Amino acid sequence: RPDAEAAPAGSNLGIVDWTDGSDPYAAAASLLGRDGRYAISDSAWAMHLLGLQDHVPGASYVSMTTALPMLRAIKDADEIDRLAAAGAAADLAYEEIVKVQFAGRSENDVGAELARLLRRFGHSQVDFTVVGSGPNGANPHHEIGPRIIEEGDMVVLDFGGLKDGYGSDTTRTVHVGEPTAKEREVHGVVRRAQQAAFEAVRPGVECQEIDRVARAVITEAGYGEYFIHRVGHGIGLTTHEPPYMVEGETQILEPGMCFSIEPGIYLPGQFGVRIEDIVTVVPDGGRRLNQTPHRMQIVH
Repeated sequence: RPDAEAAPAGSNLGIVDWTDGSDPYAAAASLLGRDGRYAISDSAWAMHLLGLQDHVPGASYVSMTTALPMLRAIKDADEIDRLAAAGAAADLAYEEIVKVQFAGRSENDVGAELARLLRRFGHSQVDFTVVGSGPNGANPHHEIGPRIIEEGDMVVLDFGGLKDGYGSDTTRTVHVGEPTAKEREVHGVVRRAQQAAFEAVRPGVECQEIDRVARAVITEAGYGEYFIHRVGHGIGLTTHEPPYMVEGETQILEPGMCFSIEPGIYLPGQFGVRIEDIVTVVPDGGRRLNQTPHRMQIVH
């Protein structure tokens, strides 16, 4: 209760107490109308929703994202400042991680060090530290594992979490030692796709257009079948939220929206490349909220 009362909206909350051993759902149900329709957090546990349904069977529930998408999607100046600060902290973590030894160490080891760096630079919560080395980088959902990183590996580093309540999410792809001509080519294509998508950001554009622009660059280069995920997602109080930059999303971009732009190419059994920035919509275009260079960093 003290935490709830201390929250920014605490003075406007109706608070009902419950104690260990009593039924919290009965307490919460006293605040609900028998036939009401309520928005519920996307991350609410199923047991909590089921508990409410048992006590108020006539009520119905809808996802908070579905009910209030724009309230969450458009950030005010303070929120954007917090997102920029989280991005700057992630930048500092990246600047440090590329100085460490990669070859001969496991993905787990490098991922743990990256998590420590995020906390060192102010993150209170680390949500993910993807270290996809060599063929593991060809799986966009790979996280970390026991594989030992080798000389000649391309390594996808995707990391983020929460700082002062707002999210960071950055991806850079580094190379252990000198890359091959093909590796340089693929990295260059992804880099061009990321820049083209960023340049397409402006108010009035549909979200799906950002995905289309990046996809067109990759397809024209002959790698279209290897770009196997959406180009971006919103970010704010969590590291993944609306709006989504994906085909079929006709939501119009508005100033204050914040989202990732993260095209990638994933060559099965070989390597992957992804480059990701967090971008906010401003009146005349887009603004990046993290600043580390996109060039391929050589690590050792």
